[in-house]
Amino acid sequence: MRILLTGVTGQLGRELQRILPEIAEVIGYSRQEMDLAQPEQIQRAIARVQLDLILNAGAYTAVDRAETELDLVRAINGIAPQILAEEAQKREVALFHISTDYVFDGRKNTPYTEEDETNPLSAYGASKWVGEEGIRQATANHLILRTAWVYGAGETGNFVKTMLRLGAEREEIRVVSDQIGSPTWTGDLARAIAQLLTHTPFPTGTYHYTNSGVASWYDFAVAIFEEASNLNFPLKVKNVIPITTADYPTPARRPAYSVLSTQKITALLSTQPPHWREGLRQMLRSM
Repeated sequence: MRILLTGVTGQLGRELQRILPEIAEVIGYSRQEMDLAQPEQIQRAIARVQLDLILNAGAYTAVDRAETELDLVRAINGIAPQILAEEAQKREVALFHISTDYVFDGRKNTPYTEEDETNPLSAYGASKWVGEEGIRQATANHLILRTAWVYGAGETGNFVKTMLRLGAEREEIRVVSDQIGSPTWTGDLARAIAQLLTHTPFPTGTYHYTNSGVASWYDFAVAIFEEASNLNFPLKVKNVIPITTADYPTPARRPAYSVLSTQKITALLSTQPPHWREGLRQMLRSM
């Protein structure tokens, strides 16, 4: 199997490049080689290669900056996925696309299923929803995988890396405690993607995957410092103080509760996603 992988320099893309060669030949494209904001460049890049599947791990992920870069976030997250789907349909191959919990508004208090109504609160979430809908219109041979709160060892801007940096600099850190989700390590996510790619028959439609368990950002931060301390990371932090979303306003609104149900993918793969705390532990050990 030959897979065209977009977004190879992102935190998930890097992990996929490490894992997927075990099951397939991977043709990786960075933004320099395939700019998802340029439709003609997408078409030319795909036309250059023979492929069996397109895996779109590329995205615009700067959630707050997206509120002022509406054209760019819509081009990358909204328009590009449909173009990829159209190219996949022409070649009679599947499109595997990564989406987000931010397509939901967070007003539920039970995990969101794949059938729940979407209602994104932010420009980022809205752009990802537009991308999903474009794929559904362009080809039936697609798999949309929504995930949440993703972090990996290779990316400096994710929550874990930010907490480790701040924890080494400060004795006190304030973290939002009223947003609830499921932290998801790229290592576990990439392995789940590999399982889906080798599943027979290839699953189509929409699925959710995160690590199991739930946490607030505050809970997550406390766990990061506990696990990092056990591994002798250099830390100065002594107090983690819970605050509300109102205490820490951001340009983009975020769902207060964005836990995704993984029952559908668990039934398909016959395996439960690892708990988020174990994923965190493994990621820190890898550093």
